[in-house]
Amino acid sequence: MAMTHASPQDLFALLDGLGIAHTTLEHEPVFRVEEGAHIKASLPGGHSKNLFLKDHRGQIWLISALDSTQINLKALPKAIGSGRLSFGSEALLLEVLGVRPGSVTALALINDRDGRVRFVLDSALAAKEPVNFHPLHNGATTGLSTEGLMMFLKAVNHEPMIVDLEMAG
Repeated sequence: MAMTHASPQDLFALLDGLGIAHTTLEHEPVFRVEEGAHIKASLPGGHSKNLFLKDHRGQIWLISALDSTQINLKALPKAIGSGRLSFGSEALLLEVLGVRPGSVTALALINDRDGRVRFVLDSALAAKEPVNFHPLHNGATTGLSTEGLMMFLKAVNHEPMIVDLEMAG
């Protein structure tokens, strides 16, 4: 049974419905953190890098970190209480979060209706104002307050685990 995933318009409608202020800048698609430097220069706040991971026990993890945070994948399991981690497949990413590689974002948790994903938020990103994520595709960046992000996460039933990922190295 094919599940329909939320569109960026559905996402914005949810944010609006929750009273969460957000701004979105359309830009050329970016696939890697370093590609978007000129875009980030024009946007205030913390920019995210997002990792879609699966542990050897089958638990799916989404990590949203400040783009400058160095993440040690070997040390991460101890910091978040996971099994050994590897990157989730493109098929799993599409199935669970409804996005493709290069578009991974905390905002895609809108599509994890079955609660299969555990969400980890880097404390360095949580400390920024605003926080910036792709709105389900990598041809735009959406900024919202950290408080707005927390309201969104509550609305989609994903309690964030806030971890200092820099220290987890």
